[in-house]
Amino acid sequence: MTVISSRSDPRACTLTFVADVEADVDRVWQLWENPRLLERWWGPPTWPATFHRHDFVPGGRSHYLMTGPDGERVYGRWVIGTLERPYRLEFEDGFADENGEPIGELGLTRCVVTFEEAEERTRLTIVTTFASPEQLDQMVKMGMESGMRDALGQIDAILADDYSI
Repeated sequence: MTVISSRSDPRACTLTFVADVEADVDRVWQLWENPRLLERWWGPPTWPATFHRHDFVPGGRSHYLMTGPDGERVYGRWVIGTLERPYRLEFEDGFADENGEPIGELGLTRCVVTFEEAEERTRLTIVTTFASPEQLDQMVKMGMESGMRDALGQIDAILADDYSI
């Protein structure tokens, strides 16, 4: 996968990633819909994710664990908003406790993912909106931008595998 760009915009409180994926939109959508595929790339290689719950329906909830290189455990949660298969996904993302309940001072972010057909590939755009410029700055300092670039970089290997959709 080629990450075309990543851009932080403090005025708009957004962090945007654009990537080209060498697969059609249905196949790329599966990387978000199927929790076993999602956990193979959600999070950078040194912080792999395990999805304990992934109700991929409007109003559904997801609960995941990311495990750091020294055994650190960080939980996250999604609340799914809009699903327009296979072109648009919206969800709230935030830190959670081991039961999937929201925690922390960092609050929630809102993610909008769009999938655009471009011949035999998909243009994937992920826009994360933060509550404030301070929240955006704190998350970037924690490594969110580089971590997401690394996470997206794992997608090619998954698509190279012969998995059924």
